Amino acid sequence: MATHDLIIRGGTIVDGTGAEPFEGDVAVSGGHISAIGKVSGKGIEEIDARGQVVTPGFVDIHTHYDGQAAWGEAISPSSLHGCTTVIMGNCGVGFAPCRPEDHDRLIRLMEGVEDIPFPVLSEGLPWSWESFPDYLDFLSSRQFDTDIGAQLPHAALRVYVMGERGANREDASAEDIAAMKQLAKEAVIAGALGFSTSRTLNHRTSDGQPTPTLTASETELIGIAEGLKEAGRGVLQFVSDFNDPQKEAAMLRRIVEESGRPLSVSLAQADVAPEGWRALLGAIETAMNDGLPMRAQVAPRPVGVLLGLELTMNPFSAHPSYAAIAGKPLAERVAALRDPAFREKLLSEEPASDNPFLKVMLRSFGKMFQLRDPVNYEPGPESTLEFMANERGISPEEMALDLMLERDGHGVLYLPFLNYSQGSLEPIRAMMESRATLPGLSDGGAHVGMICDGSFTTTMLTHWARDRQRGPKLPIEYLVKRQTQDTAQWMGLHDRGVIAPGYRADLNVIDLANLKLHLPEVQYDLPAGGRRLMQRASGYTATILKGEITHRDGDPTGAKPGRMVRGAQSLQTAAIAAE
Repeated sequence: MATHDLIIRGGTIVDGTGAEPFEGDVAVSGGHISAIGKVSGKGIEEIDARGQVVTPGFVDIHTHYDGQAAWGEAISPSSLHGCTTVIMGNCGVGFAPCRPEDHDRLIRLMEGVEDIPFPVLSEGLPWSWESFPDYLDFLSSRQFDTDIGAQLPHAALRVYVMGERGANREDASAEDIAAMKQLAKEAVIAGALGFSTSRTLNHRTSDGQPTPTLTASETELIGIAEGLKEAGRGVLQFVSDFNDPQKEAAMLRRIVEESGRPLSVSLAQADVAPEGWRALLGAIETAMNDGLPMRAQVAPRPVGVLLGLELTMNPFSAHPSYAAIAGKPLAERVAALRDPAFREKLLSEEPASDNPFLKVMLRSFGKMFQLRDPVNYEPGPESTLEFMANERGISPEEMALDLMLERDGHGVLYLPFLNYSQGSLEPIRAMMESRATLPGLSDGGAHVGMICDGSFTTTMLTHWARDRQRGPKLPIEYLVKRQTQDTAQWMGLHDRGVIAPGYRADLNVIDLANLKLHLPEVQYDLPAGGRRLMQRASGYTATILKGEITHRDGDPTGAKPGRMVRGAQSLQTAAIAAE
């Protein structure tokens, strides 16, 4: 009788292909799935999954663990939410290639774009590399609780080739483009999974300068993409403001037509043009129907800023009275904010800032909510601070202050700024149902004091498959396929994302009935004592990476079988290894 390393018994298997769920066993040997169905052998270890769901490990294609992977082994929060593979180096920001004199420049860019503080990155990054292949070599010497894939970031590449001219967004010369093309080719041959760039004014350095890639020409972008074409591998990832959607979408299509490489672009609903996403998605759907490998990355819930006294911002961040106490310990600030005289003075003030975000968005009390247990990312209008304040007969500002002072100053407010223009997730459902989209945009590892969306994968199961009340749900087999087989294959990782013999044994055992997202909390575990938001979940009975249980009942086991994934992975390699 055959003996397997691990057998998961009697679970409801959602195999990642979109097929109907079925009950059965999953056997694992040598890090790969060795049998499914009714397994008669024994396992060195066995998991009773009766009444639970068994899925492939989730593949998150849009994270920013570029710094965290250099100093840590736990790729949290993503690894706490069933992710077994994460892809970093998105949005054109990262730390290689980089000359020594540009270390601080790239740190300031990451600080500004992704809200990771300068002291954290300055202390945490060892900078034991210069070229992108060197960076991959460094990461390949480390071990993690997920697999990690990296993309070549355009900003780092541009500054490396062009120096100050690149940082200042000057046009690249033919020689510059040739050099970037060659380095891009070398990067993907060395194991980069793709190339990423940013064309949005939202991405700025911490001192306010636009990202070096903002105005890069089509000639430059095509030149770099042709480096991937010559290498015969790698994907392209774009984020753009789409100020002229038709023109920009046409350019992206031409890049794909010229290079033949798959290209994805971020897609979200913006308040300034609530229906604008439809035209962009339509252009991508047309390109896909014409046989071009183009997709839009979409989020399964609003992209929202978390506001609080312990976080990067709150509705009083620009008030003079609050600014005077902002540097004090939390307990002292809470005491001051509870003092009637201080409170009265604070509430009488206006924000003293020209920052449009602080002046407008932090006064959007009609779109601001309290984040409470159980966490709800599709709240109704009766949950807004404006509505709650009217019910109590107080001002929205006073309501915000009261809610943030709950739990000894740990109360959190939630301000959705994308994907919630009409107060409903119906636009997101339409995006998610399109064949031309992929789940993404979690930004795991980034925005550590403002956003905590590394839990997107759990939201897909709890909200969309199980709990949604304000509209139709989506089938669990569809959602799992999107987050496993579809995302894995897009990145060229054909050895994972499906529960079938020969595939990587990257798996989740999930108590779906009791799966629950917890409130985000602040912890101080980054280099230099840096702060970050962390959101946990209960209901993940086991997460398995390459046949090893990395998390059991939501807690890390200490196993670190995750490695740097260098280049596309084929199922044939996996199948041979499983024999």
